[in-house]
Amino acid sequence: MTEAELRDAGARADPDALLQMVQQEGERAARGKLRVYFGASAGVGKTFAMLTAARAAMAEGADVAIGVVETHGRAETEALLAGMERLPMREVPYRGRVLHEFDLDGALARQPALILVDELAHSNAPGSRHPKRWQDIQELRAAGIDVWTTVNVQHLDSLNEAVGGITGIRVWETVPDAVFDGADEVVLVDLPADELLRRLKEGRVYLPEQARHAARHFFRKGNLIALRELALRRTAERVDDDVRAWRQSEPVQPVWRTREAVLACIGSGDDAEQVVRSARRLAGQLDCDWHVVTVATPRLAPPSERARARLEDAMRMAEQLGARTETLAGADMVQAVAGYVRRHNLTKVVIGRAPGDWRRGGASLADRARSLLALGLSPLVGAPAAWFGRRSFADALARGCPEIDIIRVAADTIRNPARNPARTDPRPGHDAAEGQPDAGTAGAGRGDYLWAVVWCAGASALSALATPWFDVVNIAMLFLAAVMGVALRHGRGPAALASVLSVAAFDFFFVPPRLSFAVTDVQYLLTFVVLLSVGLVIGQLTAGLREQAQVAVRRETDARTLYELARELSSALTLEQIVPIGSRFLRAAFDANSAFFLTSPDGKLLPPVMVAEQQDTAARTDSIDRVLAQWVFDHGQPAGTGTHTLPGSTVLYLPLKAPMRTRGVLAVEPAAWRAFAQPALRRQVDGFCTLIAIAIERLHYVEVAQQALLSMESERLRSSLLAAVSHDLRTPLTGLIGMAETLRRADPPLAPSVADTVDAMLEQAQRMRTMVVNLLDMARLQSRDVRMKRAWQSVEELVGSSLAAMRESLSRHRVEVADLSRVPLVECDAVLIERVLCNLLENAGKYTPAGTTIRVSAEAVEAGEDGKASEGREDGEDSEDGKGSVGGEGEIRIAVEDEGPGVPAGSERQIFEKFTRGQRESATVGVGLGLAVCEAIVQAHGGRIWVEPARSAARRAVHGPGARFVVALPRGNPPAVEAESDMPPA
Repeated sequence: MTEAELRDAGARADPDALLQMVQQEGERAARGKLRVYFGASAGVGKTFAMLTAARAAMAEGADVAIGVVETHGRAETEALLAGMERLPMREVPYRGRVLHEFDLDGALARQPALILVDELAHSNAPGSRHPKRWQDIQELRAAGIDVWTTVNVQHLDSLNEAVGGITGIRVWETVPDAVFDGADEVVLVDLPADELLRRLKEGRVYLPEQARHAARHFFRKGNLIALRELALRRTAERVDDDVRAWRQSEPVQPVWRTREAVLACIGSGDDAEQVVRSARRLAGQLDCDWHVVTVATPRLAPPSERARARLEDAMRMAEQLGARTETLAGADMVQAVAGYVRRHNLTKVVIGRAPGDWRRGGASLADRARSLLALGLSPLVGAPAAWFGRRSFADALARGCPEIDIIRVAADTIRNPARNPARTDPRPGHDAAEGQPDAGTAGAGRGDYLWAVVWCAGASALSALATPWFDVVNIAMLFLAAVMGVALRHGRGPAALASVLSVAAFDFFFVPPRLSFAVTDVQYLLTFVVLLSVGLVIGQLTAGLREQAQVAVRRETDARTLYELARELSSALTLEQIVPIGSRFLRAAFDANSAFFLTSPDGKLLPPVMVAEQQDTAARTDSIDRVLAQWVFDHGQPAGTGTHTLPGSTVLYLPLKAPMRTRGVLAVEPAAWRAFAQPALRRQVDGFCTLIAIAIERLHYVEVAQQALLSMESERLRSSLLAAVSHDLRTPLTGLIGMAETLRRADPPLAPSVADTVDAMLEQAQRMRTMVVNLLDMARLQSRDVRMKRAWQSVEELVGSSLAAMRESLSRHRVEVADLSRVPLVECDAVLIERVLCNLLENAGKYTPAGTTIRVSAEAVEAGEDGKASEGREDGEDSEDGKGSVGGEGEIRIAVEDEGPGVPAGSERQIFEKFTRGQRESATVGVGLGLAVCEAIVQAHGGRIWVEPARSAARRAVHGPGARFVVALPRGNPPAVEAESDMPPA
């Protein structure tokens, strides 16, 4: 096919693709356009460039409004804002101060043609419609408003981790790459590292104090160079995507050499893997993408099982090496490959060499004759191309696609094909040498060829009987019928033999002079040629239709089997039902025994499970290897027969890979050893394995959902019961405490023994009241029925009130309180925070020996004082241990430290769960709700609570490890408090 023909064929676009393109264009026209000013870091001039372009658009009459622009105090940027319309900002109260955020509703009401919204990765204040600013921009675009914005490379999701590894600072405000890639235009704003550092020193990036801090950490020259490279590469990828999208929307265009890309074309030959490796090396040298394709074309002779296996191995290896693989379909290989090359703008094509191409003089005459006979080609059809030579695939591709480089892999002239251990059978009588005929080309045994002779003999007998009534030319039709019958019943090779024998029999028995191959009439030569040609063609077409029908029936059977398996597995409700279903289908489809290695709830592999009729056989043969099954489960790779891992085993082990995780191992032992070396059977058993794994995972999540529903109902019932019981117990307990206190103050005084009893009764009643209050508080907190009354409180007063309330519980301990007068005010609900402190103090008094010291302290912690990078970290984002890092506003931390036995290692978070105690069996009273109540109250305030060992090493050596409970509340912006000397006299 010529280059012009290829272009004409490619120019005829698919109508469905055209319709989809028109629909997409309509959707894009209705949406606003997004332009992103992209830079390597802050200070490169993104906002300046955006404002400069906006002023130019205003000069041309565009309706431009400023939604939000961050100038960071830069005078030259502020100057560009003069004369531009700025939309009012929205005021959001947050933790005692007012934040100014972008007003999305105001922008939608204003409906400017173009709006500038700086800082694409910005996180909106709590209470906003969208948590992220890029979501606001998406809504603006949906309303038909064009948006210009800015973003740095470190804010892209895919590059965030890489930037963190370079700079040592993790940025938590990110933008999905889909938003960046979906922008209509990306403008790169670039600045060399030295120029950016000079701007930083001059104070044109940050304020002086911020600039000194940035220069010591983020703004180092090495960091800036690396970020600049990332930004340039990401922009280049974006431009390459734009080029590819434009080329796909236009008719077929010549390859543009904007960047290198490699394509490997492979077939079922011996050099397929060599071509893949060569393409991988070339792509690595060029640092570019690479593709591997094969072309599935209609052919007269199907490839053999060995040839298909070679091709599948090569494609699988290409996928493992990171190539993009695809199987192309088309009647013309050159047209299919050229179309793929132009669609993906590939510049280099790597192909192999056929064995006959590198020998001097090409293939021998006998080789060509054998190939013609094996393929069953008519001399009139195939001989000109095979005997007189035709243009190779490389030459045809070079002619049809002249703008690409074609690289032919060197042939191995001393190649000695080694047997593939995964596809050969070392048993006696199973010779799998490379020299034996392919099953697909030979396609028949000796009996089929003998039947071809019998068919021709029968046709000759019938023709002899019909000679008195039919002409010689009509008798030839009987031989054609015989050729067709051979093709239908016995395949291509016997059909080709029947064609040759039919011509010979017709000439010998029915063409004068009879019983001789001599021909007196030259016209009969034409009859012979036509008869042979038509016989070969009809035979091959008939055999091809027969093979296609067989393939269709086989595929329909496989599809129906998979459908029935999926239907039965979907109705299974327990694992005990899945095992017999899978075993039954495996037995019916492959005549194979099977065993299932399922997993326990903790993720460990259980012993094999088999159906009853297979247990005796499996026990007798002892063929299941549990060690190998464990290896398959751990590595997620198949092993055993038909694989490259322990191929000598008679059992195939497949991991039951579900979408979320591996659910076990399936062991399949076929009746015929090496049966799963056939790719078709292997694909089918892989499909069975996938369906079984999905069914197991479905049951797992059904059980998880049922347990979650049961837990929710149990929790709801328990909360209701706790609320009811605690509410009903609270009144009599209050009366009991009141009566006990009245008895203590009785006049005349009670006898000493009676007074001790009353004191003990009062103490127990107060403890029970504390437990009831905790139960009621937990029930209310879980039902979210608590309305907090926040106000600015003094930490000193909160601690004092709590100590006063717990005076009797702490009577046997020394209590040391640090100087709390300098701690700033904290915004909280005083009653709830006092409950937290009371529970912590009671906990310290209960679990520490009498006579030890309990210390209470508080401090104000500024942002970033934990030794952790907190730049860009959102409030409330804690680490796994509950400590996290200090938020952007700082914290007020109140600590209660004791000298008791401490918290067992590994239980630091567990003790904050409901009904959890430090010791399972203890004489200490309590139900394990105090700390759970504390955590619920603190989290409701937006704070954190955790436990850690006592700070003083000397005290730990004397009294024990101790425990230090820390309550961290957001600091906020407390109001100014006048000093006592400045206050007016009363």
